[in-house]
Amino acid sequence: MNKYFRPRRSMLYVPGCNPRYLEKARILPADSVILDLGDPILVAAKEVSRQYVVDAVKQGGYGAREVVVRVNDLDSPWGQDDIKAVANLNVDAVLFSNVESKNDVLAALEALDQAGGKDKPVMVMIESPLAVLHAEEIASASNRIACMIMATSDLISQMHACSTKDRFPLLTSLSLVILAARAYKRGVVDGINSHLKNMETFEYACRLGRDMGFDGKSLVHPLQLAYANDAFRPKLAEVETARDIISALAAANAVGRGTVVLNDRLVEHHHIEAATRLLKLSEMINKLEQA
Repeated sequence: MNKYFRPRRSMLYVPGCNPRYLEKARILPADSVILDLGDPILVAAKEVSRQYVVDAVKQGGYGAREVVVRVNDLDSPWGQDDIKAVANLNVDAVLFSNVESKNDVLAALEALDQAGGKDKPVMVMIESPLAVLHAEEIASASNRIACMIMATSDLISQMHACSTKDRFPLLTSLSLVILAARAYKRGVVDGINSHLKNMETFEYACRLGRDMGFDGKSLVHPLQLAYANDAFRPKLAEVETARDIISALAAANAVGRGTVVLNDRLVEHHHIEAATRLLKLSEMINKLEQA
């Protein structure tokens, strides 16, 4: 666990061009809200969207939710102004799109620092084949990276692949990014599902992502929140097992044994870290939902 560890079962993109959505996000059960200035915003609405987002953050009211602002690309006509506008805001992180290398991360950090956001955490979107292939160098670029977020719709398009329920075309890419994130103790969140009302497909994707090792899922519609939150929430049985693992191995260690069999499963020291993480996550989710 790193200092940015927190629940990210659901990361909801909220279009910055719509004040009503920015307001509604204050009461939705999302672990994180991403106030979006990026590609989905029409060119004609870029500047007014920036002001809407700045005003919304200053107004506050998002409670214990993680608040992230996604800015436009650095080399776009709006990127630098976006960064200057949000660098000193009370947000938990700034999300940078189209990150494909370590140099891209360093350039984003430099721009953020120069705008007054020194030491502010960042997130990076992994949305191209090149970004996936460079996932390790991206993850290793800075300890200010709080989370790596997949942009699977973009990736599917650039791979010339098909979107399937089993997500087979994406599995290699998803695994490579998860491995890179975990190697450097970064958070990692799955991409959106574009079929907004196909909850069967969305729930399947959530549970597949959970089993692969993602922390949560990004999404674009409030109807999807309940499914993501449920899929990535540690279940009661898992919490009880985690407690049993810690106590059983402690008892074994006390009598000179380095392993123990619990419910027909061999438990070793590495299971303690996973169990401790799960218990911490469960505790943080409970506090978040009670806030």
